[in-house]
Amino acid sequence: CTVIITRMATKDLHKPISILFCNLAFSDLFTSFSGFWISVLFITNPDNTIFGSKGMLAPYALYTTSILSTIYNLVSIGIERYLAVAESIRTRFRVARKHSIAAVLINWILAFLLGCLPLMGWNCLHMEKNLSVLYSPFCVDYLIFITIPNVVVAFIVPLFTYLRIIIILRKRKLRMKARGQALGTYKSAEIQVARTSIFIWLLALVSYAPFFAGVIFDATNHQCPLDLYPSVYIFRNCTAMLITMNCLGNPIIYTLKAKTLGAKLKSLKCLSANRVQACTV
Repeated sequence: CTVIITRMATKDLHKPISILFCNLAFSDLFTSFSGFWISVLFITNPDNTIFGSKGMLAPYALYTTSILSTIYNLVSIGIERYLAVAESIRTRFRVARKHSIAAVLINWILAFLLGCLPLMGWNCLHMEKNLSVLYSPFCVDYLIFITIPNVVVAFIVPLFTYLRIIIILRKRKLRMKARGQALGTYKSAEIQVARTSIFIWLLALVSYAPFFAGVIFDATNHQCPLDLYPSVYIFRNCTAMLITMNCLGNPIIYTLKAKTLGAKLKSLKCLSANRVQACTV
């Protein structure tokens, strides 16, 4: 909420990448809200979250939608950063606000379509076959359908974009070194991108790998839910906590580390503070 309020209140941060950052904060907010909703349902009636019920479809669908939206936003940010660096010399194409807005709309439409499929009938409420043990009344084939492609997208696309950014910056640094120009700016940018990429990968790996492992276990398991209680369900709750922690890590990595946003946040706290100008490297 702090990230959203700060970015919406700052005019000079209304840039294409800032729109994606703000939308990422919205996705994280929805993930936290839906996770809290599921937690309340678990506290009030644990049996519904173990054996499944019609009342679990809506919170699980919202949870899935928000996670998918977060993944698509992370991919969009990586693509935008790559285009901003790769096309900085060329003037034929520039990432504009309309491109970011279009990406945001496409991300949410795709996330809602895939996340709400169980509400449209793809569920196992009245079927004992193919029923998910961890996320009942979801079907195992639905979980596999949304998990495997999105895991591939979430890991392969950012890997390509951020590695390309580092390679492009390194090539330009070598060119500047050959011409005897100053290397301070490019060296700093290269280090910052490399660190951010490492943080992104570690956070995504820690947050989503256990969930993916749970889906694989769900697809290969043929035991009764009562035989798996309580260890498997403790693992499921831990995966949900890790995904929620990802919602806290995203603002730190993408926004709160930005000097511009930090300066604007301080200026919003104190009305008498001096005006801070935004600088873009």
